[in-house]
Parts: sequence; C-alpha cells; structure tokens
Amino acid sequence: MPTADSAASPPHDPSRVDRPIADDAHPETDAAVYRQPGFAAFLVSRLAAVFAMQIQAIVVAWQVYDITRDPLTLGYVGLAQFLPMVFLLLPAGDLVDRFDRKRILQLSWLAQGVCSACLIALSLQRPESALPFYAVLVLFGAARAFTGPTLQSLLPQIVPRAQLGKAIALNSSIMKIGVIGGPLLGGLLYTFGAALTYSVVLACFMVALLGLFGVPVRYTVERQPRDDTAWQRFTAGIRYIRSKPVILGVISLDLFAVLFGGIVALLPVYAHEILHVGPEGLGALRSAIAIGALLMGLYLGVRAINRHAGLTMFAAVAVFGLANLVFALSHWFWLSFGALLIAGAADMISVYVRLTLLQLATPDEMRGRVNAVNMLFIGASNELGEFESGVTAAWFGTVPAAVIGAVGTLGIVGLWMWAFPVLCRADRLDDVEEARVEPSPTAPAKRG
Repeated sequence: MPTADSAASPPHDPSRVDRPIADDAHPETDAAVYRQPGFAAFLVSRLAAVFAMQIQAIVVAWQVYDITRDPLTLGYVGLAQFLPMVFLLLPAGDLVDRFDRKRILQLSWLAQGVCSACLIALSLQRPESALPFYAVLVLFGAARAFTGPTLQSLLPQIVPRAQLGKAIALNSSIMKIGVIGGPLLGGLLYTFGAALTYSVVLACFMVALLGLFGVPVRYTVERQPRDDTAWQRFTAGIRYIRSKPVILGVISLDLFAVLFGGIVALLPVYAHEILHVGPEGLGALRSAIAIGALLMGLYLGVRAINRHAGLTMFAAVAVFGLANLVFALSHWFWLSFGALLIAGAADMISVYVRLTLLQLATPDEMRGRVNAVNMLFIGASNELGEFESGVTAAWFGTVPAAVIGAVGTLGIVGLWMWAFPVLCRADRLDDVEEARVEPSPTAPAKRG
C-alpha cells in the first residue's frame, strides 16, 4: 500500500505538486500536539469566536422575543442565519480552496464583528420591529458560511498529519467550553444592557481575528490553475464525496443519526412535563451533553483511537442511540442527566473519527469544498432533526417521538454497516490515504 504522501503527490499528476513547506518527516511531528507552532493560538482564536457567537445567539433571541412576544419569531432568527449559509456554502468552499484560508477566516470574523457593531447600534436605538435584527442576522449567516469550511480546512495546514486526530479532538473539546460558558456569560452580561453585551461580542471577534496573525501555515500544497467552470468547481466537493465510499459513509451516517437522534428540541418538554425540574434543570440537561463531549474530547486529545476506527465509530453512534433511548424512557432526573452525558461522550467519539477520516482522506486542494458539503449536511441534520422531533412529538406524543428517534438511530447504524463495508474495515486512522484529484474530463488542467 502506498503511503499517504506518495498517493497525495504522484509525479505524473499535473494537478498536484509536493508539499513545499513541511511534511510529516519534520522533527516537530513527534512533539505533543499542543506544542505545535500556532496550534495554541488557533485554539484561543477559535474559542474567542465561539464565545462571541454563543453570547450573541442568546441576546439577539431574547431581544427579538422581547419586541414581538411571538415564539414563531425565534424560528425566524434561526432561519435568517441558516438560509444564506445554504446558498453560500458551496461557493465558499471553492474560495477556501483557491485563496489564503487564514485571510478568509479573518475576513469572515471581521464581517461578523461588523454585524455585532450593527447590533450595538440597533440596541441603542431600541427599534419597535424585529426586521432590522433579521437583516443583520442574514449578513451574519452569510459571513458564517465562510467560517465553517475555512476552520476545518485550515487546521490540517497547522498541524502535521500524524497529529491531526489529536488536534481535532482537542479543538472540538475546547470549543465545548464556549458552548457551555457562552450562554451563561451572555445571560449575565445582558443584565447590564444589550449594547454592552454586543460590545463584548465585538471584542471577542477582534481577539479571534488578531490571534490568527500568530498562526503559521506550515503544511500546504501549491495549486495549479485549472480550466474548470465556476459550477464545476462549486459542485466538485459533491462529486468527490459521492466517489469516495469512506467519506460518503461518515458524512451520511452523521446526517441521519442526528436527524433521528435530535432529542435536544424536546428537552424543554421533558424538563417541564416529565422530569418536573424547571428552567434550572433544563439548563443542566442541555449542559450534560456538552460536558460529556468535553470530557471525552480531552481524553481523545491525549489517547487517540489507534485501531478499529470504523467499528469504533459505529459503536459510538449505537451507544448514542441507546443513551437517547434511556433518556426517552426515564422519569428520573439524574438518570436522564447521566444518559445525556453518555450521549455527548459517544457523539464526540463519532465526531472525532468522522472529522479525522474526512480530513485525512481528502487532499488539501479539495478540503474547502468537501468541508463545505460536510457543513451543509451538519446544518441540515441539526435543523431538520429538530423539525423531525417536533413533528413526531405533535403526532405521537413526546415520549414516543423520542423513542422513535432513538430506535431510528440504531437502525441507521445497522443499515450503514451493511451499506458501507469499507467503513467497517477502516482500521488505523493514520493509514487512510489522501486520494488523488483527477482533472475533470470536461475541463483539463492547464499546462505551463
């Protein structure tokens, strides 16, 4: 079997060249992942951005509801951010593969900071309509369309291939700190005024932007110009994923597992009507998932999964489904809390394997477009998962809906193990090869 580097840069392929900056033979490859140059700065920048987004999400939703007193407007808050992402993710992935990823990420965070400045101005004016907030959120969602694929594509250019799995685990787990602490901090800051809170959000985005200046890009490839049309470039990620069973399997498994296992939308009903714990208990239940993911991510950042990666991912998704089933049937708060804790930890294992396989099996010049499709799948699974949970709860009741979702997740695991045997055979993550990118039959590569 050829090595990943030899498969990634064959001498006869005009669309690829050898890595000019660094490779996995670099002596720093053996250092701990957190000692890799720029990795700590990257984590600080991203954590600052996550805090900014989480704080802003809490405050803008509260403001909009305070103006309208209509729960439906909260759905519009999410829709205003989601729709521009759907339309812009594929073009964003193309730009990420063609231009400097670090600069794109900085510009994206700068645009989001401008949106925060607009929210400061709106808060000072105290508008009587929510429409100006929706307009700002549309711009915010458009900027976020460039953030997701850029972040996932930039990390493999910062750390060596051998350290990528641990880097992904640490990155994912550290981000949970922002997911847990951001809403709490946002609620606390809002007591001092919305304008002050958005000022903190703006400051966080500026910290994220400036922090990237200290992040060196050390693992990259030169890109040869090609004659592909814009449409061919935009859809290249979809075509590439369809042609690679390993990548298609991990992305689609996550899509349908989350689609059926989207139990988060039902947590307010469980807290109020089944567990009788009130808003404090609801907050604890929501944090349990993030805490489980955080602890498991920290563990994986120290002890990576070395063997049977494919089967481990399937087992993790199965445990995720079983934990959701226990939660669905539980009437005891601490049992429910523990089930969600386990579900969060199992989900982190699945995310770790999925993202590592996705990054290692995708050549650098395709990562932006492939990650854009992955972000599109993630967004669809989260949004549609909450919609599916709400619809089934309205049709069958809350507990039956949760049970149906958990059983559906287990069924997906069995079906995907049958449909993607190559994923079951995936053993060591480090052995996954970077596939070659063949020139489009209708758009041959330019020759110098």
